[in-house]
Amino acid sequence: MAGAALPLPALAQSEPVILSVSGQIEATRTFTLPQLKALGVTQLTTSTAWTEGVSEFEGVLARQVIAELGPISSSHVMALALNDYRADIPLSDFQDYDVLFAWSMDGRQLTRRDKGPLWIVYPRDAVPLLREERYEHRWVWQLSRLILP
Repeated sequence: MAGAALPLPALAQSEPVILSVSGQIEATRTFTLPQLKALGVTQLTTSTAWTEGVSEFEGVLARQVIAELGPISSSHVMALALNDYRADIPLSDFQDYDVLFAWSMDGRQLTRRDKGPLWIVYPRDAVPLLREERYEHRWVWQLSRLILP
């Protein structure tokens, strides 16, 4: 899971931090939306258990964010939401599937009112296994923190 850290755009004072990562890493990392976009923008078209029909999501692959952290020894991550919801997610999900930290749905930026600023989105239409109930609790919306225990 180790990767060479890419230089991220400098933190602009007007850009809020939308994701922080802490735990078993060298130092806590924070990301603004432009910094996440700099890691690579990916689109994913899929249905969800919480919305009607099929939607197009845009975000960064979760594995790209994890790779940015450098070497880690954790096998899972605790994803925490602004509303205090939390889910334990195996890091293998991020390696095995194109899981997104999505910031937009159908061309509209996600806000706190509609599952933003980030929503963990699985490619459930492309991988039928991901439609199983055990994966649904991992779709953390209002994602704000990741902790590597």
